[in-house]
Amino acid sequence: MIDASPRAKLLDAAIDHIAHHGGADRSLRALAADLGTSHRMLIYHFGSKEGLLTAVAREVEARQRAALEGLDPAEFWRRLTDDDLRSNEKLFFQLYGQALGGTPGTAEFLDGVIEDWLGPIEARLAQLGVPAADRPAHARLGLAVARGLLLDLVTTGDRGAVDAAMEKFLAMYEKP
Repeated sequence: MIDASPRAKLLDAAIDHIAHHGGADRSLRALAADLGTSHRMLIYHFGSKEGLLTAVAREVEARQRAALEGLDPAEFWRRLTDDDLRSNEKLFFQLYGQALGGTPGTAEFLDGVIEDWLGPIEARLAQLGVPAADRPAHARLGLAVARGLLLDLVTTGDRGAVDAAMEKFLAMYEKP
């Protein structure tokens, strides 16, 4: 069943808006106007601008984790590097830095930012034949490589270079 609550509708609208227009630099009132609502409704549902942006980043992450199960690693990488995700990826890294720096309203962002990915990645590694004892380290390595290359991509825009680096990384998991 699809969650059609007002909060879910606002969250979906915010995800779409940020994907196409950015928004982390906009005021809460401006974001509310962009979403066709009031700043009071955003505060009611998300607590603050930072709460809204954290909810957006966490939901985008959850959607990517859900997609991981059905895609091979190269397809998943193409999904992560799709141009439609660029603004949401920039938001992810902005919030990550703010949360690490103690910006009020962003601490929740760090909840599960690593741990929520490890299980799904380990499950994919099992399907790729990685021995159980090696999966935890490989999962962290894969997450770090993917995030590092995504940070490179949002910083430099050099799609060819990051794709080549990911191709080298993924080659380690190909069977001879």
